[in-house]
Amino acid sequence: MKTLLHRHRELCERAVDPLEIAAGLEAHGLTDRAAARFRHRDVFSLAEELYARVPRTTEPRPRPEALPAPRVRAGWVLLTLLPGALGAATVTGLRLTHGHPRLLVALGGLLAVALATRAALRHGPLAGPPGTRAWDTALAARARRTEAGPRAPHIAMGTRARRTAIGTRAWTLWLLGYALAGDGLLHAVLAGGPDTLPTGAPDGPWPLATAPVLALLSACAPAAWSAHLLAAGARRRLAGSRGLEDFTAAVKPLLLGVSALFLGALAALLALCGTVLHAPAALPQDLTLGALLLLARLLTVHRHRRAPALALGAAAATEAAALALPLAGRLPGCAVLAAPVDTLVGAWGEAAVPALACGTAALALLWHAGRTLTRASAHAPTGAPE
Repeated sequence: MKTLLHRHRELCERAVDPLEIAAGLEAHGLTDRAAARFRHRDVFSLAEELYARVPRTTEPRPRPEALPAPRVRAGWVLLTLLPGALGAATVTGLRLTHGHPRLLVALGGLLAVALATRAALRHGPLAGPPGTRAWDTALAARARRTEAGPRAPHIAMGTRARRTAIGTRAWTLWLLGYALAGDGLLHAVLAGGPDTLPTGAPDGPWPLATAPVLALLSACAPAAWSAHLLAAGARRRLAGSRGLEDFTAAVKPLLLGVSALFLGALAALLALCGTVLHAPAALPQDLTLGALLLLARLLTVHRHRRAPALALGAAAATEAAALALPLAGRLPGCAVLAAPVDTLVGAWGEAAVPALACGTAALALLWHAGRTLTRASAHAPTGAPE
């Protein structure tokens, strides 16, 4: 016990209640089974003893309320509706214009949608915790290095966080771009093209799938509500739990429930957009992409950035390989390279490529989220970043 006290003294001294200590111990890998070695039934009971043993070096601070649930604010609700509204306006403008004005509408719409999506991801339930954005982390690390001298190790962590964030954004943009033009481009590549640039017309040689992208933009609102329900439900269960296993057992159904709720909302949006725009509803590939993006954002919000970046990168690399292999197969003696893509598309169509890539990555993230987002440290103030 003395060794444990010495190792976590700083955590115990600054904690305002045993709950912070329990979450911090769990973040360092201490489980209920490990707590049994200290003659305690779980980590929560061990945290209470540590809290009682460590003297307060300052005047006792007022005991905070038990993790109040995040509030629903009109600001973030409106922000999450903005990407879908601007996306609908852009699609309408593209259908009403031709030639040079259509290009201007497309560029302006892309800029407006990008800014609106960025704002939606920086406020409300989809925003990361304060001070954990990659740029803020890099600046803080630079400041610490200035104070501590050239040997401060924090700058490397800040650089890695910034690179991870940049990679996550790049892979997300690729996946959304593939949802817009990937199936049409793959069809053109397998047919011997592409011979022309996309015209945006549904019956063109390289059609753009605007309905799925519009549905994904509109899904920012249900994604925010799903993140809000997960955070609120997890904090309620955290306040009433007396053991890590009890908390995990209670949060796993909640995680699966909010994911299913989001997928149901996304399926409805895909059907609605497909009906309005007279386009087929691409359910398999877009549902898997939506699930992948939701799980990646939930993990990012709760300070786990590395796994989302890897999963998004793997899905993007698979889609890029599906486009590159048929092109490489045109080289003399390299026809075998195109065989896997030809076989997959011949059996299931072009939609099989993004469905397989995003579905596999989404399942991997769901497994990872089931191990990380069901821990108390992910929802308590002391949640440790990955």
